[in-house]
Amino acid sequence: MATGNWTRVSQFILMSFSSLPTEIQSFLFLTLLIIYLVTLTGNSLIILVTLADPMLHSPMYFFLRNLSFLEIGLNLVIVPKMLGTLLAQDTTISFLGCATQMYFSFFFGVAECFLLATMAYDRYVAICSPLHYPVIMNERTRAKLAAASWFPGFPVASVQTTWLFSFPFCDNKVNHFFCDSPPVLRLVCADTALFEVYAIVGTILVVMIPCLLILCSYTRITAAILKIPSARGKRKAFSTCSSHLLVVSLFYVSLSITYFRPKSNNSPESKKLLSLSYTVVTPMLNPIIYSLRNNEVKNALGRTFHKVLAFRHHVSLCSKR
Repeated sequence: MATGNWTRVSQFILMSFSSLPTEIQSFLFLTLLIIYLVTLTGNSLIILVTLADPMLHSPMYFFLRNLSFLEIGLNLVIVPKMLGTLLAQDTTISFLGCATQMYFSFFFGVAECFLLATMAYDRYVAICSPLHYPVIMNERTRAKLAAASWFPGFPVASVQTTWLFSFPFCDNKVNHFFCDSPPVLRLVCADTALFEVYAIVGTILVVMIPCLLILCSYTRITAAILKIPSARGKRKAFSTCSSHLLVVSLFYVSLSITYFRPKSNNSPESKKLLSLSYTVVTPMLNPIIYSLRNNEVKNALGRTFHKVLAFRHHVSLCSKR
């Protein structure tokens, strides 16, 4: 129903990768489906193993489990709909569905920024105060830190989503594979200057505050490692935080590529492909990094699989009797 220059929108159309040839869309669908399944499987295994294995009940793996929950949530919000647009060309999404997708993508993204900062603080305490680590990072403290990491996502997502979807829209074609703020904002036919200032300032604060906390933690960690006299001790200390440092680097590089790259002559399709690094690729790599670079996780996975096989063998023997 049109009124003046704006349209009362009841649903949006996700343009996704519709301008690409069918063959490329099919290849992209298969690639993203494999990545999606690997992401869900890898992060689910991290959650199950860190819960089941008593050796992984330390604060470090408690926060890693929270990170896996966030990665699964982000994927469930974005990827299934994207796969649907590629496979069945189901490009429509309801007004409420678009707002919900944007809300949870903001929520999980903001929560991950702060959780990575919390994990950096955990590594700082473990390396710089190893004797006091069990006391400082007790169950109550780690629960509070996890809650503090998740909480900022609620007000940020609520304000930005509610404010953006209160505007009138001139069009309903979102030139992206999910309802992200910049492509939806382009459809608004109203003065959005104040919202844009809020969005830019909010994004910078949400990204920079955790980033500064991470930098401060790793500055102190580096100083502590350099004071260790033996080379073996230095390698061991650095190995305890190398996986997290790699995950942080991937996250912030992909986030910068997605939201802070300068305007260029790149095609919209190439920009969408770049956005996949933050929304799809990084969540898949995180459990792989922690599994391949961490002997404790690898050993726990082995113990868990042996327990499962032994249980199945026991069940089969009982059924034969």
